[in-house]
Amino acid sequence: MRLNHIVIMVAALGAASPADAISRYNSQSLTCDQARQRVLNEGAVILRYPSTRVRGMTLYDRYVTRNALCAPHEYAERAYVPTRDEPRCPVLNCQSYDPLPGRFGKPIIRF
Repeated sequence: MRLNHIVIMVAALGAASPADAISRYNSQSLTCDQARQRVLNEGAVILRYPSTRVRGMTLYDRYVTRNALCAPHEYAERAYVPTRDEPRCPVLNCQSYDPLPGRFGKPIIRF
């Protein structure tokens, strides 16, 4: 009986602890180096920027430093975001992974 109480207490404390929040940044207010440094320092961030195709629409995505920060069925792929000083700043974001027959392992793309 006492063990049940301990298990319930541990579960309640775990559920009550705050989740790690992910930082959000406007990519066009940062230089390319600053945006990349934020991703490197935090592991994953959300960057948002205005669409070039649809007026008034804001685009955003989660950008990461490596495959380990993606879901098991995803990998970190090269992507580009506009920053204050660069129209195409290289970063990584998670994309679905569908291996070809005979291929094992996810591609590794360096940040």
